[in-house]
Amino acid sequence: MTHPAPVDGLRTPQRFLAIAAISAGTALVVIDGAIATVALPTIARDLNVAPSSAVAVVTVYQLVLVMTLLPFSGLGDRIGLKRLYQWGQLVFAVTTLLCFFAKSLPFLLIVRAVQALGAAAALSVSSALLRSIYPTRQLGRGLGINSVVVSSSAAFAPTLGGLILGVAPWPWVFASAVPFAIVSLLLGRALPAPAPREEPFDVLGAVMCAGMFGLVIGGLETAVHGDSPVVSAAIVAAGVLVGILFIRRERGEVAPILPVDLLSKPVLALSTLGAFTAFVASMTLLLSLPFRLQHGFGFAPSEIGAAIAPWPLTTMIVAPLAGWLSDRYPAGLLGGVGMALAIAGLTALAFLPADPDYLAIAWRMALTGAGFGLFLSPNARLIIGSTPRERAAAAGGLISTTRMVGQTTGATVVAALLAMGLGTGGDPALIAAALALVAGLCSLARLRPSLRNPRRDEAADAQPGTQVR
Repeated sequence: MTHPAPVDGLRTPQRFLAIAAISAGTALVVIDGAIATVALPTIARDLNVAPSSAVAVVTVYQLVLVMTLLPFSGLGDRIGLKRLYQWGQLVFAVTTLLCFFAKSLPFLLIVRAVQALGAAAALSVSSALLRSIYPTRQLGRGLGINSVVVSSSAAFAPTLGGLILGVAPWPWVFASAVPFAIVSLLLGRALPAPAPREEPFDVLGAVMCAGMFGLVIGGLETAVHGDSPVVSAAIVAAGVLVGILFIRRERGEVAPILPVDLLSKPVLALSTLGAFTAFVASMTLLLSLPFRLQHGFGFAPSEIGAAIAPWPLTTMIVAPLAGWLSDRYPAGLLGGVGMALAIAGLTALAFLPADPDYLAIAWRMALTGAGFGLFLSPNARLIIGSTPRERAAAAGGLISTTRMVGQTTGATVVAALLAMGLGTGGDPALIAAALALVAGLCSLARLRPSLRNPRRDEAADAQPGTQVR
């Protein structure tokens, strides 16, 4: 059954069913991406591989997401947003069953790559579907609900992973997200189905986009895992060359796959750079912490999940509050304060006592999570608010891709630190603090008057009543 997208959102109760379908799909992607971190030490032991190699279980998933998010977004416009979204959910649910047959790391990595294809197909069009689900006057509320789903799923994932590992083998950690895919598929009949666009899909641009990200990040990964430095450098150089050609080509496109037109704005460039370094910092800490807690302090897997949980739980509370504050105060100021809190928390985590209890870790994680929550929500709002209405979808894709590139880079950093024997101490937290400092400086730089209102001549493109801060 097809539901054409109405002019200004779906009517109830169809709207509520569509919201539930999108929320389940969002939870699926977040949980599957976050829950694996808790299981990495167990996977490394059971598959008899080095910890630095086990990190690839997370890295491959994120790399495929990075490579395909923007191309899938363009493909969804051509074949139908609803169709691509539901096919993505189906692919994910089916391939998850293959995790139970994984007896080697290469097979598990292939399964994770296909899982990521399904997740990318759904995630790439979820923001566009939200715009069709909600009336214009309620779009901000809808994005807020989606943000709460992301935060709560991130908070839920580590604890759920720890509980599952306490009673079942590690493949069940990945299977825990399947119910969300089933719910999303069953309720997906209520999703709107905007008419596909008639323009041909830019296949060459999609291939170049995927190749750019894949070659650069893949080359860095081969270097981390001890392959030939010459070969690794050649792969990265090839990715850079593809990227240069791709960006030149995109500058001539009316609606480029990579939104180079948005990144030419200083406020958006600073916001994107700040978000990138913030995501690298958070992933560097979150991915290295399970190894430190288990190998350095003797924590059980179930205890590791509970120790990580205060970060996303605090973010879940602070992020909506930060969004409300960003309507009244400049995002540059809020982001600067947030990164100051994050730096304090990360530094405290770097210098944990020799035998820390749960409380000693929990307050440090909560402080750090509050800082990132205060930074990321206003930062995303500024990106959307500084973008013309006709490019809002591209801005959403830019935010998602920046998040995934940052998280994938953070995973690569952790793999390098583990390979060098530096990943189970306080070094990852100190590196994360340095990256948070860069994000804070980018945020404060946006307080310059020339950047706080950079698009007066395009104010008519913004949402009525929205003030760019």
